[in-house]
Amino acid sequence: MLTNQHLGVITANARRFADKTAIICDQRRLSFAELDDRVGRLAKVLHDRGFGTKTIATLTGETGWEWVVAYHAVLRCGAIINPVNALLTADEVDFIVGDCNAGLVIADGSRLRALEDCISKYGLQTLSLDEVERLSASGESLEPLPRDQTELSTICYTSGTSGRPKGAMLNHRSVVMNAAMTAVMHGRGGVDVIVSALPLAHVYGNVVMNSAIMVGATLCLLRSFDEDDVLAAIERHHATCFDGVPTMYYRILATPRLASTDLSSLRMCAVGGQTMPAEKMGEVEGVFGCPLIELWGMSELGGLGTTFPWTGPKTIGSVGFPMPVMEVRTLDLDTGQVTACGEAGELQVRGPLVMDGYLNNDDATRLAIDGDGWLSTGDIAKLDDKGQIFILDRRTDVILTSGNNVYPAELERVIAAHPSVDMVAVARSPHPTKGEVPHAYVVLKPDAGKVDHADAIIEHCRAFLAPYKIPRAVSFVDDLPKNSTGKIMRRALNR
Repeated sequence: MLTNQHLGVITANARRFADKTAIICDQRRLSFAELDDRVGRLAKVLHDRGFGTKTIATLTGETGWEWVVAYHAVLRCGAIINPVNALLTADEVDFIVGDCNAGLVIADGSRLRALEDCISKYGLQTLSLDEVERLSASGESLEPLPRDQTELSTICYTSGTSGRPKGAMLNHRSVVMNAAMTAVMHGRGGVDVIVSALPLAHVYGNVVMNSAIMVGATLCLLRSFDEDDVLAAIERHHATCFDGVPTMYYRILATPRLASTDLSSLRMCAVGGQTMPAEKMGEVEGVFGCPLIELWGMSELGGLGTTFPWTGPKTIGSVGFPMPVMEVRTLDLDTGQVTACGEAGELQVRGPLVMDGYLNNDDATRLAIDGDGWLSTGDIAKLDDKGQIFILDRRTDVILTSGNNVYPAELERVIAAHPSVDMVAVARSPHPTKGEVPHAYVVLKPDAGKVDHADAIIEHCRAFLAPYKIPRAVSFVDDLPKNSTGKIMRRALNR
């Protein structure tokens, strides 16, 4: 089946909305008409350099309007996009471009210089994001052409928590449907102004971008996250939506600017990337004056897999229901059988959002996707009698203490409710008889005072947790290790 939805949505919206603002970045505003013009002109430049069907372009660099233009230009000229985290080292990028056989690297000038050895090694062509302004300002334009919806659109590399990253292959149908379903579930439309500081190379930031453009919303992009800049953008542009990860909300709650910021334009906020304690979610809703909707997704789905509809009832602590086109189930970790309602098991998903497999890695694909199309997510979850999904933890983060499974996220939710705690992460420490025990790393609130917080936190845990789940140690730290999206990296704390 042929479709030009992924490739032609900007052109269609340029006709529908024309002078309406599509993107705000720094002091720059691009209308839908200008965005379409710039995408078409840069696509013609790429096409004239020989890029087209089945060629692969690695795009890495700072979030900004130039990144958006480059991303869509690659797709419009018929090539395959490979978005890469701008914080990866040259060695990490070297592996990715070699694994996917990229022919082009698009990055800012300083990044290209850092990748000189890699570029030379693979004989890559280059395009600087610094040149997007000039190259897309004038000249001929390439019109979007229909493509088969099952054709490869995106190669999105996983974070590589179990070794070298794997390239999840996403077709046009997966990317388009995820953006469309995200817009439907969160009620996005042409009247919305969406603020995002998420990296566009990350699957969450990417689906926020695509869903906003798809429905004609205005997307306000921040090049990097700063809590005061986020609040200023929401107030200045009368934003209706903000998408972020938990640590972004923690930092917003802690900034003095929050008290004087007008957030009345917000109709909803969304949070994903990691579980967030219910108490913190409630605090955000109280201060922001709008619902905070939790979501769950992964690179292998091209975005969201579950969330709540923004207009319906929701349960804090749950990531909602499957996207309308998807199925979910949980399997017992020992028997591999489908678990009963309320029992923990590995979350599996099935449907048209699931990737086509891992590039050049048939063994990993067979391990991830069974013969019936079920994708193993690596997340431990349970479903209640309403079908709501509760993510307990990553399978690799589960702490096995004296034969009992301890889920760090459960402990984090309890500890975060203590009045002196600002942020918390729970990792594992070895134990001579129990095997592993939980170890809590806590960032205290500035006004916590000088008392024995360790004993107080452990006593707090005793009131809510079984004895085997109680942290055996509490360490106080100034900050917690995070990745480029602000997700707390527990494995960096494991001892």
